[in-house]
Amino acid sequence: MPSHKSLKQNSRRWIRNPLVSSGTCAGLLVSASLTAHAQATDSDKLTTLEKQNETLQTRLDALEALVKQQGLMPSSNAVSAAESLTLSGYVQASYFYNTRRPANGLNDAYLWNTKDNSFSLNKFKVTLNSKPVATDKWDAAFRASLLFGDDAPALNSSGNNGTTVGGNTSFNDLREAYVELNVPIGTGLDIKAGEMISLLNWESGDGGAANPNFSQGNQWWFTGNGPSAGVQATYNFTDKINLTMRVDNGLFQGPVDNNSGKAFSGSLNFKPTKDLWFNLIGWYESAAGGSGSDISGISTIGGYQITEKLGTGFEVDYFNFSSDINASDLWSIGGWIWYDFTPMVDLAFRADYIDDRDGLLGPAVRPGAGLPGVPPPLVNDSNGDLGSLTLTLNLKPATNIKIQPEVRYDYTSYAGGFGGGKKDRIIVGAGITYLF
Repeated sequence: MPSHKSLKQNSRRWIRNPLVSSGTCAGLLVSASLTAHAQATDSDKLTTLEKQNETLQTRLDALEALVKQQGLMPSSNAVSAAESLTLSGYVQASYFYNTRRPANGLNDAYLWNTKDNSFSLNKFKVTLNSKPVATDKWDAAFRASLLFGDDAPALNSSGNNGTTVGGNTSFNDLREAYVELNVPIGTGLDIKAGEMISLLNWESGDGGAANPNFSQGNQWWFTGNGPSAGVQATYNFTDKINLTMRVDNGLFQGPVDNNSGKAFSGSLNFKPTKDLWFNLIGWYESAAGGSGSDISGISTIGGYQITEKLGTGFEVDYFNFSSDINASDLWSIGGWIWYDFTPMVDLAFRADYIDDRDGLLGPAVRPGAGLPGVPPPLVNDSNGDLGSLTLTLNLKPATNIKIQPEVRYDYTSYAGGFGGGKKDRIIVGAGITYLF
């Protein structure tokens, strides 16, 4: 217990410092008052800001609605559709040299690089497509490809085979364009309508961008056909068997028909295992191109991945051209084999042969002969055959880049031969492709 003396001393200290005690009390009162005032001020500011934000949001909503109404800004549906689009393609260039040095400077019956000893911008292709259609509901999609460059006349649709009011229909830069619709029947019935590339041929028309060889094989041009407008339906019976049926303007008519005939084609496609696939293809066209001849034929294409690094492909074609006067046949065979030494290096070999004993092809002409700017053949042979052997080194030193040095040997029995009666030739060069 504190002593009487200590209590007395403490009371004296309190009496001696009245200002300290009063100041402390006053300070507490002022502090409490300021705090209350600050809280009130902040609350007022917050209320004011909230009202301003609400006013601004109302104005923005009204402005956005007006802009959408005037078509100046896409709706949320348009933005969603744009986000599902894919842009892809490639740029391709090359240089090739013909050891026979043709007098006219042109490589007859050769894809690509029709011009000898010339640098070439072969292709610039751009493709825009929507996401794949769903197979369990009604759904729609589209795909469109434009292609420019030296190879475009041999790849794209002709731009002068149809007319509209005011001038010619132009498809010169169009490779393909179609709409796609899934009908939810069974596993899904896929329907396409528009300009579509051929069902024939093992090789893609994209050349070295998609194929193991840079140059195009003889079969792709001489026993194949270009894009054509029509309707196609595909149905998957199982994950190993599907059927595609198509009706279009004609095997060689393109986007606009010039006669009353139509071409019917179908492909029954098999994939028994993950490493094996093959298609059985058939077609028929009545009075093709108004010439009075019917065209019919069958073909098979396929491939087998022997090992993880060793792959193969094959193609066999048969055409029959029949009229009231005579019938003519044309057939071809081709094979591919390639080996991946590393992810960056592989070697590919192609061999093809075309038998034209009835003279359907005429001379061994340049692909695209008869198109604007391409001279006609010099010699009109009645029959012959055509073959080639091609070895291509595929180098992929960086992502998206494909470099393809290539050597090719061509042979023909046509009297006109290659470039002035030559029966064979060797063409060497290289192509480079950037894919995006």
